[in-house]
Amino acid sequence: MKLLIIALGLLTLLIQYPLWLGKGGWTDVLAYREALNEQVEQNEAYRARNSQIKHEIADLKTGLDEIAESARSDLGMIKQGEVFFKTLDNPVSDRSN
Repeated sequence: MKLLIIALGLLTLLIQYPLWLGKGGWTDVLAYREALNEQVEQNEAYRARNSQIKHEIADLKTGLDEIAESARSDLGMIKQGEVFFKTLDNPVSDRSN
């Protein structure tokens, strides 16, 4: 009878091993959950970026203000009758010693 109890105990442990440590066990489930959470965060960042791009596209399709602003900032274009003032972001320090 004692031998039967020991054998059943060992069989129970052998059955439990794959559940806890084997392929598809709890360790793998935790790793998959962590990977899923990281992917969800990355997807949210991509959705925010896509939303911003969609908004810019809608602005470009509906109005000329965005096109004019883009031309001025990216290409340095000036409208007829405008006065252009160029400012330096980092002013040159006075070098007279």
